[in-house]
Amino acid sequence: MKLNIGETIKKLRKEREITQEEFAEVLGVSCQSVSRWETDSCYPDIELIPAIASFFGISTDKLMGIDEITEKENVEKYLERFQLAISKGEINECITIAREGVKEYPNSFVLLDKLMYALFASGDDDGNIPEWKENMEKYDAEIIALGERIMKYCPDINLRLEAASRLAFHHILHGRKELGKKIYETFPPMELSKERQMWWALENHEKLPFLRDAIKQSYEFLKSFIWSLADADVVDVETELIAINKVFELEKLILDGNRPKNSWGDVWLDFDIAKRYALMGDYDNAFKHLHLAVDEAKAFDKFPDEQKYTSVLVGEITERKLDFETSDTRPLCEILRDKWLIHDELDCIRDTDEFKEIIKRLF
Repeated sequence: MKLNIGETIKKLRKEREITQEEFAEVLGVSCQSVSRWETDSCYPDIELIPAIASFFGISTDKLMGIDEITEKENVEKYLERFQLAISKGEINECITIAREGVKEYPNSFVLLDKLMYALFASGDDDGNIPEWKENMEKYDAEIIALGERIMKYCPDINLRLEAASRLAFHHILHGRKELGKKIYETFPPMELSKERQMWWALENHEKLPFLRDAIKQSYEFLKSFIWSLADADVVDVETELIAINKVFELEKLILDGNRPKNSWGDVWLDFDIAKRYALMGDYDNAFKHLHLAVDEAKAFDKFPDEQKYTSVLVGEITERKLDFETSDTRPLCEILRDKWLIHDELDCIRDTDEFKEIIKRLF
């Protein structure tokens, strides 16, 4: 266990506005000793710990950073509980866990961010939360307050940007597009991101993992943009279908076709393709992709605790069932059957025997 005595001494000494020389004189040690403590070259003698703690008016545990270590361990337990709940779509449980954590550690920005996330997710109309509309209004002010607090005071830039992004989207969902846009405009452009700039500062042994991670992130971004093009109702149905198929082609290119077909995204993509084929009157292909969606939904509902696969460009990828986040407690087969397949784009094939067979497969 690493103790943070030197860091604590340096912080408290500067707060008291005393020099290393003055502090050394108080303790009867050399200035070089204080310097070595503060650079973590060594710890103070055990006999000096009570005197140092007394001088600063704190406990010996606080001086040695044990309070901080305990807090970090306990916060991690809250995060583990939160992740388990969100992987099952238990949003109300997520809110309860996050509130418990914030009550115990009110200055933990990571827990404040989780609370904001859970409150935001409770207003998701895509889950199976009957009171989602009420939640949107009930938690509106609290989400804004949490987001603005994190943006203003959190020292972690990643958490600040995450909260800012969520807050901007929250404003947009409430019809406050200009407020959301104003937040988004403060974000750095893609060409100034860490992933574009960090390369020049890397040592040789750091370059391969960095490049593979950057390729994976870029792949996820590009996939999202292509999917948005298909779903934004800005091109004709034929072009939408071409775009969606490009997502599958992109995955094969980046992941070498090695990823198991058992993700939520796989199901939605094949369902989206089936809708387009149905609208175009190509019912054979519509049924083909609906059957694929059923196969993938069944595989998703049996997702292993962990699966690994590799590709040349991204190396080894590990996916955990626990990492999936949702606002819906239902199995995906049930969601596909009772929610997605009732879309009116499929009305033209709804009364066919083939479609009824697809529904039967989801029970």
